[in-house]
Amino acid sequence: MSQVAARLGKPHGIHGEVTVEVRTDDPDARFVAGAVFTTDPDIGELTLERARWHRDRLLLTFEEVPTRTRAEEVRNTLILVDAEDDEVEDDAWTVEELRGLEVHLAAGGLVGTVTDLTVGVMQDLLHVETVEGEGVLVPFVEEIVPEVDVETGRVLLTPPPGLIDGDETDDRTESPES
Repeated sequence: MSQVAARLGKPHGIHGEVTVEVRTDDPDARFVAGAVFTTDPDIGELTLERARWHRDRLLLTFEEVPTRTRAEEVRNTLILVDAEDDEVEDDAWTVEELRGLEVHLAAGGLVGTVTDLTVGVMQDLLHVETVEGEGVLVPFVEEIVPEVDVETGRVLLTPPPGLIDGDETDDRTESPES
């Protein structure tokens, strides 16, 4: 079984280097020179020549993508890895597993649904569409997201005050008694 490790983005420069949307939690270990990846759609295997960080964006160069023109042609291609090669952590989920899960507050109440995940260098962010139709980014850390249950389709949140609109729990939101 294959898993998505990245999605190829726009070209960077004229020598075939491409930006990538990282979808693995350890890109520095995954993207090493000489690594060979399968693709979706199938454009043939890609052999990694070089990986480097530019600001907060990972840039990759493949032997089979020598020019900017070829880099444009392979844009939006998914880079796949064999899932059996990975040691899967107990608390690791794929973007596909998370999308569509209902998001609930630990104190009770439906917040919305997970629509996407942004994998970051320091931490990941869950994209949540609230029941009001608003987009909220939730830091995907254990203190705020203590439970993810793919089988029941639920994510549990314990957000700090103000992270979710209407979730003001400090004394300033209470009306004074007279």
